[in-house]
Amino acid sequence: MDTPNNYQKYGVPFYAAAWLPGLGKSKRPDQEDDAGDDKKEIETQTELAQFDSSQNYVVFSGGGGEGRSGVPNAILIAQFDPASVSLSNQPVAKLNTGSNLPYRMAVHPAGSGLVCSFPDSCRWFELEEESDEVPKLALRQSERVLEQLQDVGQQLALAFDRDGSMLAAGGEDGKLRVFKWPSMVIILDEAKAHTTMKQLDFSPDGKFLISLGDRGPGRVWDVTSSTVVASLPAERDEVFCGCRFSVIDDGVHILYIADKSGSIVTWNTTTWKRIGSKTISRDIISAFDVSADGKLLACGTAVGDLVIVNPTRMRIHKVVKKAHMGLVTALSFSHDSRALASASMDSSARVSTLEVEKKNGGVLSLWVIILIILIAIAAYFQKNPDKLPSALKGF
Repeated sequence: MDTPNNYQKYGVPFYAAAWLPGLGKSKRPDQEDDAGDDKKEIETQTELAQFDSSQNYVVFSGGGGEGRSGVPNAILIAQFDPASVSLSNQPVAKLNTGSNLPYRMAVHPAGSGLVCSFPDSCRWFELEEESDEVPKLALRQSERVLEQLQDVGQQLALAFDRDGSMLAAGGEDGKLRVFKWPSMVIILDEAKAHTTMKQLDFSPDGKFLISLGDRGPGRVWDVTSSTVVASLPAERDEVFCGCRFSVIDDGVHILYIADKSGSIVTWNTTTWKRIGSKTISRDIISAFDVSADGKLLACGTAVGDLVIVNPTRMRIHKVVKKAHMGLVTALSFSHDSRALASASMDSSARVSTLEVEKKNGGVLSLWVIILIILIAIAAYFQKNPDKLPSALKGF
């Protein structure tokens, strides 16, 4: 069986994946020399590099962890070509991280770099476009040390808000921290937000933060007041495993939470009440994401399938069976919502386009239209036989 061009194995078990925004040519606000300047913090909220749709790069991270398994720990970048629907067979940039596993990752919205969590600390990595005969990406560990995230234990969740002015980190110990970016001034510091942290996501306006633990209810935090504004209880045997804020057509914010057993729960972000729940997979959900335009949801399963859902009526948009041979560990929609990157513990990466294959649907639809027209004509002449052409009255 031939391997599709949009599927590659890079020799690294993956745990995180994200699309890179286009890299700006000018100095970005989060690279200012004096990170403590209030004015520069304000600039961080507004001056973001514009996404360049001609540059389609996906960053993946993972590895074999400590030990002598021979499986490397690395952060790597692959290029996706939408015209040929192909993923580069070799990384365009790769950075080995020694014996430390880069387990979780958050890319800054400006495209200037990314934060990775390692067993004890978090590190900042810079992304640059090198000027050469053939421009190429460079990924380097920054000289900047994130002092507030050193020796804090494994962080299982990392997230920037939409404009890159805040960074949230959730630890294996259940501690939740939210910092201003790039100053790293602490905004929220909760020692026992959960028993163990699993997922984090900011609302589109940055006002709220949703956090999920390994068990129990989700919690919604008002970032400004550093208080819990809602507790979102699980029902029956639900185990929440993924969460994403989104925006629906009329501009109203909405919250989706994936249940490990295969359903998606929708929540109202004003009353924090359930709107509904829909089972979309019989298999365990292991990864979850929502497109930037809010028109698609995606679930990765423990058996390697991808299930893409239209949230309007929770209908299946597309299913990619056996997209990976192992458990899907990470999902990330492209910035234009036209493609979905997925990664697995089996060291594979994939980018799936989101158009539904029409097959013979166009031809079938035409025949349906013709049939409806013929039925309408027959019904008209049955009710008005006097208007039937004389040549046809004998039939």
